[in-house]
Amino acid sequence: MTDTQTRPAASSPAPERRPSFARRRLLWPARNLWRSLTSMRTALALLFLLALAAVPGALLPQRELNAQKTQSYIDSHGLAGRILDRLQFFEVFSSVWFTAIYVLLFISLVGCLTPRMIEHAKSLRAQPVATPRNLARMPRHETREVAGEPEQVAARISDNLKGWRRTTTVRDDGVVEVSAEKGYLREFGNLVFHFALLALLVAIAAGKLWGYEGTRILVADGQQGLCNTSTAVYDSFRGGNLVDGTDLTPFCITIDDFSAKYLQTGQPDMYSATLNYQTGSDLDTGRQESATVKVNDPLRIAGDRIYLLGHGYAPTFTVRFTNGETRTQTVPFTPNETATLLSSGAARFDTPAGLYPNPDDRRKNQIALEGIFAPTAAYSGANNTLLSSSFPAARDPAVAIRIYEGDTGLDTGRPQNVYSLDQNLINQGRLRQQVTSGGSRLGTNLTVGQSTRLPDGTTVSFDGYKQWASLQVSHDPAQQYVLIAAIAMLAGLLVSLLVKRRRVWARVSPAPAGSAPGGSSTAGQRLTVVEMAGLARTDQAGWGEGFPDLVDKVTASRDATDEAVASPTPAQKSER
Repeated sequence: MTDTQTRPAASSPAPERRPSFARRRLLWPARNLWRSLTSMRTALALLFLLALAAVPGALLPQRELNAQKTQSYIDSHGLAGRILDRLQFFEVFSSVWFTAIYVLLFISLVGCLTPRMIEHAKSLRAQPVATPRNLARMPRHETREVAGEPEQVAARISDNLKGWRRTTTVRDDGVVEVSAEKGYLREFGNLVFHFALLALLVAIAAGKLWGYEGTRILVADGQQGLCNTSTAVYDSFRGGNLVDGTDLTPFCITIDDFSAKYLQTGQPDMYSATLNYQTGSDLDTGRQESATVKVNDPLRIAGDRIYLLGHGYAPTFTVRFTNGETRTQTVPFTPNETATLLSSGAARFDTPAGLYPNPDDRRKNQIALEGIFAPTAAYSGANNTLLSSSFPAARDPAVAIRIYEGDTGLDTGRPQNVYSLDQNLINQGRLRQQVTSGGSRLGTNLTVGQSTRLPDGTTVSFDGYKQWASLQVSHDPAQQYVLIAAIAMLAGLLVSLLVKRRRVWARVSPAPAGSAPGGSSTAGQRLTVVEMAGLARTDQAGWGEGFPDLVDKVTASRDATDEAVASPTPAQKSER
């Protein structure tokens, strides 16, 4: 009879717990999406996409810069223009799709740079890598037999590796290992570069949120001024999302004089404007300071920059009504031809109250004119009546104008284009073109000092011209931080490129019995075998073919080192 041993039944593995719905449907997809978004590949793709999305902003007119030109472009292209307008191609840099791209790029770069910054910060505190088991497999490997105890030789090697971060390990079998590493400044450079890049992105974003840009045309006569107190004083204003226009930097400027120099070909050589400005306490005392502004040489006041963008001409017209009263205006004309500065514009004159006491009669007898200004008049066409310009400098100024009478829309409260008359008023007959003394409805050519008469006795004269300059006021509160971040980026990049990481390991062990250190040791001294290896990213990392010299230097005793310095070898003499 045999005993039967019953074996316990094998326990079946416990069933795995199925992940929760929130983890499977929310947490994991969100984690994978975040990893994809913060990868360097995605950041590069978004950067390329951002550059591609900016192309329409350079090719198409933008409403923020020139609303009139943008609307004319839309009207001239019909359905295609209206479709592009709906897709925000005329407001590219404030469009939803462009904003989405650079917001995603910002998040991607922040998520990509932050882990790298943490990694580089940890590497700054890292200890040298432990000595590998097989040093002979390293790219640089040398073996020496020196006199001395292993602990003494290891201490000497560690002392000779000044400037290296090093650790010494004594094994149980008496072998001493030295690990040393140099070039931690490279990781510091990487850390500075990534941190500065992140700071640069934050500074640019802050500058866009709290910054603003405004443009204004001022006649260069010292009379018309700009006081930075409200957004309404600008011809065009573009502010950040956190700018409401109530906290602008207070200052006032006027253009006292403007000069333009041209080459013989008509190409501009230099623009310069003399500005008078007030800021701070000068606004209360009335004291003014003067400065000269040139293209790409702005005036910096109260943290803002005043740029000179361009210039043009502002002809002066005087309307003398039948009762003898006059109205004079100097009206900026916008250049139509950049090569010759042939410009176009319009002017509106209100009727004197004493001439028409009835407001309705007064409104119906207002005077308006529109036409072109030629700095250097050139005539062509039938009877030489077609005016054009041959040079941008005002050598022989003239105007060709059409004069209208009626309701100019001055008191309607609706905004109007300052460079042209309201065509709807003309089509409705509320603004009627007048036949001048020359008897032509096509226009009247006038030079400086000439005038023309309307049928009711009203005269319009061309008195001369003044120059105007277009100024841009730019406020960026983070511009100094952008500069500091850019300099730090460059410094960190240079450090990371110039400094190389190098690693050296030494294994010091007792020499086999009967061996002599180089065949020339003193009797009774114990011999030690030093096996050293080095690793560098490239041969340009610091030693190249000079690794044996490094081994000789760190394994030599202090006396031998001093003797080598006092009595250099022929090779060392030739190097000197």
